[in-house]
Amino acid sequence: MSEQLDNSAFRKKRLKDLLLRLHDGESQQSVQQELLASLSNIPYGEVVEVEQQLIQEGLPAEEILRLCDAHSAVLNGSIDVSAARKVPVGHPLDTFIHENKALLEVTQQAIKIIERLPSEAEGSLPGTILELTGLFNKLLDVDKHYKRKEYLAFPYLEKIGVTGPPKVMWGKHDEIRGLLKGSIEVLKTTDVSKDDFLAAAELLLSPALKGVFDMVGKEEQILFPMLMDSLTEADWWEIEKQSMEIGYCLYDPPTAWRPTGSSETPSAESPQHGDSIKLSTGFLTVEELQSLFSTLPVDVTFVDRDDKVRFYSQGKDRIFPRTRAIINRDVRHCHPPASAHIVEKILNDFKSGKQERAPFWINMGGRLIHIEYLALRNDKGEYLGTIEVTQDVTGHRQLEGEQRILSYK
Repeated sequence: MSEQLDNSAFRKKRLKDLLLRLHDGESQQSVQQELLASLSNIPYGEVVEVEQQLIQEGLPAEEILRLCDAHSAVLNGSIDVSAARKVPVGHPLDTFIHENKALLEVTQQAIKIIERLPSEAEGSLPGTILELTGLFNKLLDVDKHYKRKEYLAFPYLEKIGVTGPPKVMWGKHDEIRGLLKGSIEVLKTTDVSKDDFLAAAELLLSPALKGVFDMVGKEEQILFPMLMDSLTEADWWEIEKQSMEIGYCLYDPPTAWRPTGSSETPSAESPQHGDSIKLSTGFLTVEELQSLFSTLPVDVTFVDRDDKVRFYSQGKDRIFPRTRAIINRDVRHCHPPASAHIVEKILNDFKSGKQERAPFWINMGGRLIHIEYLALRNDKGEYLGTIEVTQDVTGHRQLEGEQRILSYK
């Protein structure tokens, strides 16, 4: 045992010395070469301890944030996660891992497009920008992935005294968010030369993609094993129950996870099924309300005053599919890039009071689909959000004469 402790103490001291040399300006390459020569595999927990020590001893968190990517590059391939507990299928951490797979897929698609840009003809640039816009809109969903870490997972680490690494990681989240938002602004500018767009890609788009990509590595090499080893099933249960409030990122968990031996499900938490919700015209239980929205012959989606999707009905014959991954997503990113500006105009008209409704109808597979957006307001006329109501009205067009209730058979 003493030999293991000594080895651990040696590894941490060595790693700390090397990281301090990195902060003193030594090159990543030379530090990494020396690290590989003296430390082949470093348990992920020791990496966390060393970064925590550096902050406690006075190294500003901002300085570690500045060199966070350098830390990751130096440690790449040297972190040992073999001793971490395995993640059960369907576990909240399993959801994080599936989201990462989806994020990597979208990120790699965007990276390939940017890499081929220099050899593309000037005339193909608008199409390339449109393609990248769609991918970057998807990547904006990473905000929900990060928020679940920040508001649901990090507090449990702070309770056990691990404060430095979460603080640094949160800083990286904000950097990535800023880069993604900046990238979206660049992609909105269609009247741009190829050279200017290549410069913008180098300045914003590529760093944003690298940020998302690198964060996946930081999570899976350090954060996820640490969470799995540190949090109890009761902790994870609390995280599971609150996850839907924030939403999921590019992935819809097929089932709700619950701790071993528990029959409780997150949906039973708030409010209880037996409790009635008092409305101005009556009372409904949660069960009745759920059934009502699932049975109505229309599809309903609600977008709140902050333009976030908060609810959708799930009938058996839904016209446009929805998944739980859409919850808390900005409604603009739920539409193709070509129509996003129309969605923006409708929302602005509703908020200003210029319009109350926006009806549309389309032919789809031989069916006539009626889509209507309605402004939702309170008794004072204040804007609360927007409702989208979608209905297949094909059969309505064919109605003739009357069918009264007395003719029911």
